[in-house]
Formats: sequence, C-alpha cells, structure tokens
Amino acid sequence: MSGTTSASSPHFSRRTALGLGAGAAAALALPAQTASAASAIGGSRLAASGVQVRRGAGAPKLPKLAAKAWLIADNDSGEVLASYNGHRRLPPASTLKMLFADTVLPKFDSALKHKVTAEDLADIPFGSSLVGVQAGTTYSVHQLWQGVFLRSGNDAVHVLANMNGGVAKTVAQMQARAKDLQANDTHVVSPDGFDHKGQLSSAYDLTLFARAGLKNDDFRGYCATKVADFPAGGKKTFQIQNTDRLLTGQGVAPYEGLIGVKNGYTSHAGNTFTGAATRGGRTLLVTVMHPKSGYEAVYEETAALLDWGFAAANKVRPVGELVTPLSEQPKKSTSTRAPHVAGAGPAASTSTGSHGDDWALGGSMALAALAGGGLLALRRRGKPTGRRRKA
Repeated sequence: MSGTTSASSPHFSRRTALGLGAGAAAALALPAQTASAASAIGGSRLAASGVQVRRGAGAPKLPKLAAKAWLIADNDSGEVLASYNGHRRLPPASTLKMLFADTVLPKFDSALKHKVTAEDLADIPFGSSLVGVQAGTTYSVHQLWQGVFLRSGNDAVHVLANMNGGVAKTVAQMQARAKDLQANDTHVVSPDGFDHKGQLSSAYDLTLFARAGLKNDDFRGYCATKVADFPAGGKKTFQIQNTDRLLTGQGVAPYEGLIGVKNGYTSHAGNTFTGAATRGGRTLLVTVMHPKSGYEAVYEETAALLDWGFAAANKVRPVGELVTPLSEQPKKSTSTRAPHVAGAGPAASTSTGSHGDDWALGGSMALAALAGGGLLALRRRGKPTGRRRKA
C-alpha cells in the first residue's frame, strides 16, 4: 500500500546471541511493529481492511453498503467517524477534478478572459464528458470553472490546464499538491480523472481533496451551484445543470443541507462521489467509491452515511483523522536535544506519537540488555568485525 514503509529486524550472530543473557532475550522478544500500522496516514485503523467504527452508547448501527470503499469524517475537526477500506487504491473518475481545482483554481482571477484555440482542445480523451467549449470563443475563467464543476467538462479542464502551462505541467503540480496534502494513495496521470492506466486514488485521499477545496470560497461556490448559463458563441448561451444528483434532486431526493462537492463516473471506475453536508452547525464529508450496481447507488449510500453521521454525533469515537497538509504544519524546532544539567536524568522524549514512544522504549530496553547481559561476550571479541545492523 502506498504511504507505508517496511523495517527489518536486527540480525545477530549465534556467538553474540549466546552472550546476550536473559535480560537481552526479553528485550528482543518485544512484539514487532506492523509496518502499515506504524505509518498509515491518518491512523493505523484506516489501513486495515473491513469496516472500522467505534460505536458508543446509543450510537446507531451503520447502514448496509455495497461500495468497495467509503469514509465519513467531520470537516471541522478532521475526525474520521467510520471507514471501509479507506486507503484502498481505486480509479477515481471525475472526483479527481477536486485535486485539479485545489491545484489550479487559485492561480487565475475569475474575471480573466481566454479565447480558446484548437490546441487547447487537442488532447481531450475520446469519450470524455464535455460542457461544450468551442475553439474561437472567448470564456471567462469563472465560466470555465462552472463547466468543470457543474458538467464535469473535460474540455474546460484541458483549457484551464493549457492556460496553466500545459497538461504535463499541471499533472506534475497536482501530484505535488497531493503530496502536500499527504494523499499518498493518489497517482495522477491526467488532470480530468479520465480512465488511464495507473490513475488511482482512495476514499481517504478524495476526502482530503474535498476538505482542502472547501476552504476556498470560490471552490465552495462552484460545487454548490445548481444551474448556470454557459456561452454558446456570439451572444447566445445555454443552461447547464450540476450533475451532482444529491444537490439537484434529479433521480434521487435532494439531500437537506448538501453543499457539494463532486461526482464521477467512467465505465472502468464505476461511480464515485464525495459529498459534504451541514446540519446543526456540523459539516460532514463522505466519500463512496464503486458501489456494486445501480447508477443511483453512490448517491443513496452517501445519503445513508450522512444520515448515520449526523445521528451518531458525539456517540462514536474516531477511528482516525484527516491529516493537516504539510505546508500548514508548524515548523519543527532546529534544536533536537535539551541542554544537559549535571546530576539530572535523561532528557524527556519529544515524540508525540504513540508508536514513536513504543519504539523508543523498546530500543532503550534492548540497549540496556545488550550492555548488561552481553557485555562479557562483547569483551571477548578481540577486534570489531565491521558488521553493521541492517536498517
């Protein structure tokens, strides 16, 4: 899984092991850390397979869902209330456009005008969803973003990407933005989310993209817009409607309090959706990926999770968290060691993570055991062998 690391246990010769003594043997018997549990972004439970939830007294049961992966979180606190295969890497379809907007939307003034050229539209994948951008017509950046959010128009995406220096440059910037958001399950191949080999994301990452985007007033406004007039050439316009059915109520009941954010569909990816809704001052984020059947299932399962989340407020304990972007984290102090005071004990650990504390404790025990039980064996060795422990 992306975002995990592995570690190898130290190796000892038979001669050294015999000289360690009982104390060292006890230290070496400490349970090994699971790599995915130690390094999973957002918490070790989010890396586990299956449903993750910690229900308290009075908390309702989770609804029955058919999606391959889903996640529900509190937008303000970042607490993940429940998840299922939250870090499973799956094709994202047009929900990846949230990352495109996170990356490119702040770069251009909404009033900026651009006359579209044939080159702007030359690399749109065959079979893409289109809003109807025409070469030779001038559009404002505001109108192009309406085309992206409301109609999921790949033509509008490619025009904006070319304004940004080209598709390749935009993809590289999106990947860098994903890294900053700590969305390590995401691999970007195209800016539009269309089916491409290796283009993957996860329910966790898509929720990070939505949370980051909703901090931007323009992003929030676009994803909440139901209908808009779009240029048709000359002075003519035509109406476009948002394809988010929980917002418009087309085919399903509109969800009370919904504020966005993005849906997606391709024949390969199936249906994907990230939605956000506010009730009673609480905003929840839900991502649902790849329900087994039915075009409406992704909306129905999202609505069911939102209902559960609002009902379960303050009755469940979090199973993880939506992490803070690297660029927004406080800078670490350049000082790594506290000044030594004569007669004082060892400086307190500065680690704030439980895994770091566990490893620090285990390492101290092992070193103490080596220094005690194995001292005689080490003294008998005439010269160092030059052998090093594997990292």
